[in-house]
Amino acid sequence: MTAQLKLTRRAFLSDAALLTVVAAANARLGSQAPDTFVQTVLGLIPASKLGVTLVHEHVMCDFVGAEETNRHRWEVEAVVKRMLPVLRQLKERGVTGFIDCTPAYIGRDPRVLKQLAQETGLHIVTNTGYYGGADDKFVPMHAYGATPDQLADLWVAEFVHGIEDTGVKPGFIKIGIDEIKGSSDRLSPIDEKLVRASARASRQSHLAVTCHTGGGPAGLTATKIFIEERADPGCFIVAHSDGHGLPINRAVAALGAWVSFDGIGRQPLESHLKLVHAMAKNHASRLLLSQDSGWYWVGQQNGGEVRNYNYLSDVFLPALHNSGISEATIRKLMVENPANAFAIRCQR
Repeated sequence: MTAQLKLTRRAFLSDAALLTVVAAANARLGSQAPDTFVQTVLGLIPASKLGVTLVHEHVMCDFVGAEETNRHRWEVEAVVKRMLPVLRQLKERGVTGFIDCTPAYIGRDPRVLKQLAQETGLHIVTNTGYYGGADDKFVPMHAYGATPDQLADLWVAEFVHGIEDTGVKPGFIKIGIDEIKGSSDRLSPIDEKLVRASARASRQSHLAVTCHTGGGPAGLTATKIFIEERADPGCFIVAHSDGHGLPINRAVAALGAWVSFDGIGRQPLESHLKLVHAMAKNHASRLLLSQDSGWYWVGQQNGGEVRNYNYLSDVFLPALHNSGISEATIRKLMVENPANAFAIRCQR
């Protein structure tokens, strides 16, 4: 199979079957109700207009920690100048939706994203929520004393009124969790609080939740807590599921949540092809694909080394099609599923 997978981007774009994946970006999807929307940094759009979408990427990150990060650490124009040509490459490839997963206190800046959206025409979506991964380095101190309801109220307020002074509204909730060392299926008190807060905020706002996971058992536990809070599992996305193993991924999908293979390009091509084939067989409607790429690294000269977002379109999707995945399934993974996952409905 390996020899057959070596398709060029030109061959991919000339494939009549796969051209419909890009064409679907501008077509109404039968699975989308006319009153479903996605909240972008430039405002609401019909979910059917989101198009070919990368569901887990980053424009900028600041890893200094919650207590030190601040807007003074970067210049908006410098970030935009560095990232603009990288994002323009996506439009050249027919990508129109871009979900930016950088949360508050790690470099989320709606000013940067809004300008990039205006310059590129991409439907860029930002988030609310707090990130409890990396041993909670990026959790602000006030979160420890707050209740889940108080955190949920803060996040819903951003959705209703906009983030800080920008007027930009988030289109989803981003949280992060770690597994407890020696007990992989348990969450720390603060991480469990973040999951419960996200569920309560999602119930009020109908926003999707993308959950960074420290491991598969923790991700499954978080899914169960989300459902325990009477939130819709169709609003919960278990990120970084690439390494969680098929039994856990199937269990998450069976609960009605989303399995996100968002490390495409970080493993050998064959490995990810096998993962997608295994999940797509019975759970194609619960699967999302992305790369977790980027990003302008605050504190490094000119943002450091930026990984572009082109691998999925240039290498992986042609290989996926050549390995036997149909054009219809690829369209589902890249167009229909992202629109369904991030759509805001009155009821789900």
